[in-house]
Amino acid sequence: MDKKHLTPRGFTLVELMITTAIMAIVALAIGVVIVDNQRGWSNMYGRMNSDVVTDGFVARKKFDALMRDASGEKFLLGDEGGSVEAYYYSSSEATVPDRYIRFFAADGDLNIEYGQLDPRITTDVETVCGNVSECVFRQIGTSVQMILTLDNGTQTNTIVTSAVAHN
Repeated sequence: MDKKHLTPRGFTLVELMITTAIMAIVALAIGVVIVDNQRGWSNMYGRMNSDVVTDGFVARKKFDALMRDASGEKFLLGDEGGSVEAYYYSSSEATVPDRYIRFFAADGDLNIEYGQLDPRITTDVETVCGNVSECVFRQIGTSVQMILTLDNGTQTNTIVTSAVAHN
């Protein structure tokens, strides 16, 4: 008889069970890491694309654009900084500012009122964003600053922006 054929070949049951247990532990660890990363990514995606973040971005861009186009002659701040009014020229031929814009918060919205100065007529009111819990305007030198706090109940976002009139 040849000794080659008498030597057992393959794995024992104990070796297979140990290997299976190690592979199960590794697979479980990889699964936990994947689930945790997915949860973190979903949470961050939700925060970055929530309505308070996108509304804050839109409000900041709109405030900057309109205030920079306004006349630098004067701004009118409302009671306790609740609103700001700026004046601008309706056309390049106008010699004095003849239009106005007014930013104000009302009923949880940030609004812009557009109008004509003489005679004073409101031509349009636009809602820029919702979820406004606080909005304060301040004049600092020749610039106007807006401090806007947005809150949707689960997330709060505060935007501070300032603009200098260039017109």
